[in-house]
Amino acid sequence: MRTSIDLSPFYRSSIGFDRIFNLLENATGLQAVDDGPSYDIAKTGEDDYRITMAVPGFTPEELEVTQEEHLLVVKGDKRQDDEGVEYLHRGIATRSFSSRFELADHVKVLGARLENGMLVIDLRREVPEALKPRRIDIQTEAPAPRAIEQQKKAA
Repeated sequence: MRTSIDLSPFYRSSIGFDRIFNLLENATGLQAVDDGPSYDIAKTGEDDYRITMAVPGFTPEELEVTQEEHLLVVKGDKRQDDEGVEYLHRGIATRSFSSRFELADHVKVLGARLENGMLVIDLRREVPEALKPRRIDIQTEAPAPRAIEQQKKAA
């Protein structure tokens, strides 16, 4: 699939960024129609994020939040228990849904809670200490001990 953006120069000069380039290529293509519930994504701190999803009428038992390596999946399976009820207008969406969110490296789900019909999912990016930038001390070349002794004899 070709996009209007040519990413081939980046492929030639970078290593290990394939996933990011694939996300960019997928984002420039046609997006599927999202018939899931409305949601917000907010950055709540330097490495903290929150997804707030409107799920009116759903109980915690009818919702499922799962995390795979780079994917967060939120599913709602609404059980219809309104037999014998004739709706004159049905404006509250209570159909089953599945929403997917791509997660960056090292993003973990801290927890999920249901508050007043809103599913709140807290996330945090936790980069391992070994992968964080570290300062490398620059050594000055010290003369070898034998060279010091020879300089003292010559003096």
